[in-house]
Amino acid sequence: MSTIAFLNIAMHGHINPTLPVVSELVRRGHSVTYHAGHAYAEEIAATGARVLDYRGDDVPMAGPPTPVTLMEQLARIAVRVLPAVLAELREARPDLIVHDSLCPWGPVAARELDVPAASSFTTFAFNRHVPSPTRGSWRLLAAAAVLPRHAGGYLKSRWQLRRRYDTGAVPLIDLANIRQPLNLVYTSRALHPEAGSFDQSYCFVGPSVGARPPDSSFPADRLRDPVLYVSMGTVFGVGPRLLRTLADALAPLGGTVVVSTGQTDPAALGPLPANVLAQRFVPQPDVLARATLFITHGGVNSVNEAMYAGVPMLVVPQGADQTLVATRITELGAGLSIRTEEVGVEVVRALARRLLDEPRFRAAANTLREAQRQAGGYRRAADELERYVRQSGRPTRPGPTEEPAQG
Repeated sequence: MSTIAFLNIAMHGHINPTLPVVSELVRRGHSVTYHAGHAYAEEIAATGARVLDYRGDDVPMAGPPTPVTLMEQLARIAVRVLPAVLAELREARPDLIVHDSLCPWGPVAARELDVPAASSFTTFAFNRHVPSPTRGSWRLLAAAAVLPRHAGGYLKSRWQLRRRYDTGAVPLIDLANIRQPLNLVYTSRALHPEAGSFDQSYCFVGPSVGARPPDSSFPADRLRDPVLYVSMGTVFGVGPRLLRTLADALAPLGGTVVVSTGQTDPAALGPLPANVLAQRFVPQPDVLARATLFITHGGVNSVNEAMYAGVPMLVVPQGADQTLVATRITELGAGLSIRTEEVGVEVVRALARRLLDEPRFRAAANTLREAQRQAGGYRRAADELERYVRQSGRPTRPGPTEEPAQG
């Protein structure tokens, strides 16, 4: 069996899809280590992986991000964590490093240790047909001019990295698009834009949806059909006013309206209609399995899980690649989109009625549901990683029930 190291950034949407993959690799007898922030240690440990916290504090990703601030944060964190990460990886002696596509310390570690690496795309994958938000462009240059402190911080960190390490596998600018000879993309070809334009190094494995530890704090017994679900993610911090507007818009239409408030204290929404249930965090796959409508910011992880459940969406993009995601959902007929500044109780309620009443939205979502499930999910991802290790020629160690080969 192999030793596989996962390296990730401190964002739920980037960590969650990897957890079922890690669980499957552990179940197959592989030894897995996982570098992440302390806040994620408990859920990672539940997979059976050995958790290696980044040294110091939780290495937070401050938000809401812009392309320039994101690049600066990623490069700065890479400088900070690499010495300890490299020391721990040298001790673990991995046969493969799997890193997030926004994790620049992953390819650096792989080069320094001469270990093959695979990239994990929890966003859409990017190329010239599907542009990355951090691609080199006049728009990015203009944004850097407006944020000179962050642009300067990025250049300083990149110089420090180049002076100390082999950074040949890290794009000079496009840190949201770190590719490897194997790139796992956690969606289906049917959902991904321009999927045919990507070469064979990109494996569209579908949503990585697996069993998560039960959330005893969530009152599932209170759910009444139809269940309508609102989650605007944890990164952009939309605030209580928008969440309250969405809750008021849906309340007359649903048996239960579930609102995941993320960084916002549910109490800040004020007194809510009796059928509205607001909590900071909810077990999203479980709620989507009951839902008939989902209002979302359009994060790829959330959209993948919604399409895995076949739930039509109203997308309210907040930034990053979410406008691209919203466009794709409307193109495929599985939902509608609206800009934040257009959100109002009556407008949202009218769009929600369309999504609930017009059968074409549910039909399109069900078609995508089948494509998402047929892509293979976390088992296909584990298969691809095993195949990649074998093709790399790395020696594998015997599993727990195997005897060493006799020479």
